[in-house]
Amino acid sequence: MTDFLVAALQITSTSNIEANFVEAEEQIELAARRGAELIGLPENFAFLGEDDKKLELASELSIKCTNFLKTMAQRYQVFLLGGGYPVPAGDDSHTLNRSALFGRDGQVLAKYDKIHLFDVDLPDGNLYKESSTILSGEEYPPVIDIPGLCKVGLSICYDVRFPELYRYLSSNGAELIMIPAAFTAFTGKDHWQILLQARAIENTAYVVAPAQTGIHYGRRQSHGHAMVIDPWGTVLSDAGKTQGAAIAPADKERVKKIREQMPSLKHRKNELFAN
Repeated sequence: MTDFLVAALQITSTSNIEANFVEAEEQIELAARRGAELIGLPENFAFLGEDDKKLELASELSIKCTNFLKTMAQRYQVFLLGGGYPVPAGDDSHTLNRSALFGRDGQVLAKYDKIHLFDVDLPDGNLYKESSTILSGEEYPPVIDIPGLCKVGLSICYDVRFPELYRYLSSNGAELIMIPAAFTAFTGKDHWQILLQARAIENTAYVVAPAQTGIHYGRRQSHGHAMVIDPWGTVLSDAGKTQGAAIAPADKERVKKIREQMPSLKHRKNELFAN
C-alpha cells in the first residue's frame, strides 16, 4: 500500500484561545478516527483577533501552540501540521507567523516562518497589513521526507500567489504541499481554488490546504473550502463553508505516474532563467 489519508481541517477561529483549541482537537480526533495519518490545521488556528492583542499574547501563544500540537500528535498518533501561529520575533513589536510539523512522537519535524506577507487594501473595505506586526521569514521552506508517507513541502496562505516558492519545493522533492490559510472571503471566491489547482498542476504534486471559514471578529471573514487536490489538479475533497475537514487519499505512486505521463518538471529550461 502506497496510499494514505490526509486531512485539511477547517475551523472558525476567534480570539478565544481555549475555545479554538477545543474545536481544533475535535476536528483532529474526527479526522484521526476516519484514518487520516497526515492532518493539517489552518493558519491562525489558535488565535484570530486584533493585532495588538496577538502581540500581547505572542509569548503565551507560542508556548501553548507548541504544547498543544505535541500533545495532539502523540494522543492521536498522527503527523500534525500547525498551519500558522505567532512566535515572538524578539523586538516586542513583531511576531513570526510559524507553521510547524510534528511527528507521531510529538517531536518537531520541521518549521517554516511565512515569507510573503499580506499587505493589501481590498475593495470590500478591509485593509490588511501583516508587515506592521509580522516579520517575514528568512529561511527557505523545508521539504520533509515522512517515512511511509511521502515528501512534504511547507508554505502558508499568501505564499500561494508566488509560484517560484512552490517550484523550489518540487525541485527539492516535494510530492505533497501543505498550504494552510486564512484566505479572505473577498479574494477567496475568485482566486482560492484556481491558485491551489495551479500549484498542484504545475508541480505535479498533491496540495493539502487547511482553511479558516466564516466570521472571526468585526469584518474579518474567511472563505473556507479547505481542499485536497491531486497532482492532476482534480479536487478530491472540499470542506465547503462549515467547520469540518476535507479528507482524501494521497498516493506517492500516483505522483510518480503523473510525473511520467506529464514530465513538465523535467522539461524546464533552467539555464534560460538562471538570472
